[in-house]
Amino acid sequence: MKTRLAAALGKAAAAELYRVLAEAEVRRTAPRRGEYERRFCFTPKGARAAMQAWFPGEVFEPQEGADLGARMARAFDQAFRGGARRVAIIGGDVPAVSREIVREAFRSLQGHDVVLGPARDGGYYLLALSRPRPGLFRGIAWGTSSVLAATVKKATGLAVRRLEPLTDIDTLEDLRTEWRRLAPLLAARPALRRGIVRALGRSPRAPGRARIRA
Repeated sequence: MKTRLAAALGKAAAAELYRVLAEAEVRRTAPRRGEYERRFCFTPKGARAAMQAWFPGEVFEPQEGADLGARMARAFDQAFRGGARRVAIIGGDVPAVSREIVREAFRSLQGHDVVLGPARDGGYYLLALSRPRPGLFRGIAWGTSSVLAATVKKATGLAVRRLEPLTDIDTLEDLRTEWRRLAPLLAARPALRRGIVRALGRSPRAPGRARIRA
């Protein structure tokens, strides 16, 4: 997980940080009765027991596909085949995503074909559809700053709604930008917080940025 952060924080710390981000997002996107159903797509297939122990009571489906696009296309297809009329996929590393944003995406599908939640790094943190559109996932350079623009281009002729942009956490600069939001999430993990602060102190700061302290 989080290979760019792992280079700065170490693999164990990067994995622990991902758990913090995912747990925050799961709390914030928990639906109220009757609003929507959630399913957790995971990999590798053998991790089902670990996922069930991590998030008891949730519904899990293994990811399948050669790349991220194929896995997302299959997840949409499965959901629609299961009877869903509207489906949204969100990443697991954007703690600012909330139940309200998910509901707004579903409402927006009443007048739009595609709803995108832009990430500030050029990707997207949310994609919502009212029917399968596998073409949106083909020929995309996943993990690059062109993902959002390429997806919008593939949606030419469709009605596209963009939600508010948010930051997904992939780099030290993302951590610095989102520190006020992230710091409270790290209160129960003081060692991880100290390690992140040390790494941020070693990394270059943008002009005008205040130093982050433990």
